[in-house]
Amino acid sequence: MSTPGAVRQRFKPPSPTRPPKVTAATQKPPPRQQPFSIEPLTAFYLLLLSHTLAALYHPIQDCDETFNYWEPTHYLTEGHGFQTWEYSPDYAIRSWGYAGLHALVMLPFKLFGVSKVVQFYALRIFLGAICAACEARLFAKLQACLHPRIALTFLFVLATSPGMAHASIAYLPSSFAMYFVCLGTASFLDWRGGLRTAHGIWMFGLASTLGWPFAALLVLPFLAEVGFMASFNDKEGVIDTAWSGVNGVTRSALGLLAQLCVDWFFYKKLVVVPLNIVLYNVFGSSTADGAKGPNIYGTEPWDFYLKNLALNFHVFLPLALVSMPLVLIQHFGPGVKGTTKASWLRGVVFLTPFYLWLAVFTLQPHKEERFMYPAYPLLALNAGWSCHILWANLGSVDARDLVSRIPISLRRAGVVVAVATALGVSVLRTVGTLAAYGAPLSIYQHLHITSPLAHGSGVNGETTVCLGKEWYRFPTHYLLPKGVEAKFLKSEFDGLLPGEFSTIPSAQGFGLFPGAWLVPAGMNDANEEDLGKYTEVKYCDYIVDSLLPSTQTTTLEPDYVHDEEGWERVKCLPFLDAASTGMVGRMLWLPESPLVPERFRRVWGEYCLLKKREKKSESVARPTVEIKGARDGYVAGVEHMA
Repeated sequence: MSTPGAVRQRFKPPSPTRPPKVTAATQKPPPRQQPFSIEPLTAFYLLLLSHTLAALYHPIQDCDETFNYWEPTHYLTEGHGFQTWEYSPDYAIRSWGYAGLHALVMLPFKLFGVSKVVQFYALRIFLGAICAACEARLFAKLQACLHPRIALTFLFVLATSPGMAHASIAYLPSSFAMYFVCLGTASFLDWRGGLRTAHGIWMFGLASTLGWPFAALLVLPFLAEVGFMASFNDKEGVIDTAWSGVNGVTRSALGLLAQLCVDWFFYKKLVVVPLNIVLYNVFGSSTADGAKGPNIYGTEPWDFYLKNLALNFHVFLPLALVSMPLVLIQHFGPGVKGTTKASWLRGVVFLTPFYLWLAVFTLQPHKEERFMYPAYPLLALNAGWSCHILWANLGSVDARDLVSRIPISLRRAGVVVAVATALGVSVLRTVGTLAAYGAPLSIYQHLHITSPLAHGSGVNGETTVCLGKEWYRFPTHYLLPKGVEAKFLKSEFDGLLPGEFSTIPSAQGFGLFPGAWLVPAGMNDANEEDLGKYTEVKYCDYIVDSLLPSTQTTTLEPDYVHDEEGWERVKCLPFLDAASTGMVGRMLWLPESPLVPERFRRVWGEYCLLKKREKKSESVARPTVEIKGARDGYVAGVEHMA
């Protein structure tokens, strides 16, 4: 048995004056840097830069984001905001856990007295940073477990595509689900050190409960792979796999339990919001014309998502669609290059979720762009796999391949041109969207510059900004100064508009956030108009309105912009008239130059903030509202989107 002294002698360090001799046999070569590889931290910074720019400049594209998420959060942090029928306790298909989580992010800014505008942009930047971190993790796993070239294309698509410019920073459950789809996919991808089934199920569980319940669909191919692999194990391996599944489901159930507790606190009753969402979409109310559930709000043709994805991802959509055939040809066909560290069967598993998502949602009559968000990273993954196979074959120097007869320099130039073209199209599309539709995000800043009326026309003396036909482009009360509130004017729209959360003081015995549990009047899930949601124009201190060349003025939608007797312009910004602009002009940014053919030019209108002209001879009496607080109901409002 060796003594301690012998051990010390055996591991005696070399003399500091005579370093050990390094020979070729003892020196370890530095790790070889694979071509196309990038440090994950560098990828994170690139994604963060892209998403931060989007957070600062990209307009809100979906009124559902405003009225179902920004406004309830404004109610939690500021005490008032628009309320939709989805937040009525009678329906409860929106989770206060989701809105409350984001309100907590904004709480430190509020406590330090930061303006509401800064809070708005801070939350968007925060969402972009979370998205970048999740994407960077999946990027790292793609690079380590598949091929750096797949990861590089994945990074390029997510950092430059017009679709990600909005999806990455959108305050929507579908974007939240997208973040966790990245993390879940990364967990199922990385088998080094053992399976991460439990963690993968947990990530998809959070995407489905706190995010959007339909995201659970995306985990099915991964679970099928785990089950298939377990079938080749012995009894002990099968048991370990089963316990991993139980572990993941338990973690997800605990997350759901926390959500149930938060929603119980706000709704004052037990509600399972993910279940309510599914039930509404399957068994929702029907209208007289037979429309049911979300179909009440419109249906789209089967190719809606293909067109939309083509706009947002251009060349990468067809690459994503051909990824599965390319993998199968690569495996079963002769002489096809582009192998990865994973088997072709794993390739099929990881390419399937995008096809599955696209197929299922294409079959649904009611379609919206945001429904595709959870699958955006999977589209990028599929496109990256196709590019890897194509690039590997284009770079062949095998004399038996026809492509080897093309000079390598010419092939490289072709790749550079293709990448530059894709980047150029993305930039033109993104800049075109910002220039065309950025006015609603900018127009309200002039309320912070101009002096509001000394005595507003609101119930409590607040200044009122009225919205007519432009109601659905209202971004959020976060962009309005304190003491300024938005109201709706009757327009040609005859569906259900949002109302307002109850502002009954908690001192009256209704506790915290009574607007969350008091049942508002006028609620319905059939998009039936409630005239109680409107105010009269005489109570408006400001109006936000648009005037486009294609605008048809009506009694309900008069030309406020040119009514110089009643209204003065505070600020007007250019706004694209999509109805008068050709397809190319709607899709891409084009310079305002006579060199551009007229049929391609963009046609512009005005998006204006108008201020009421004070008339000394008139005195507008403020409306009075009698608050009849009761635990069984309170008049508030609803909105039209589900």
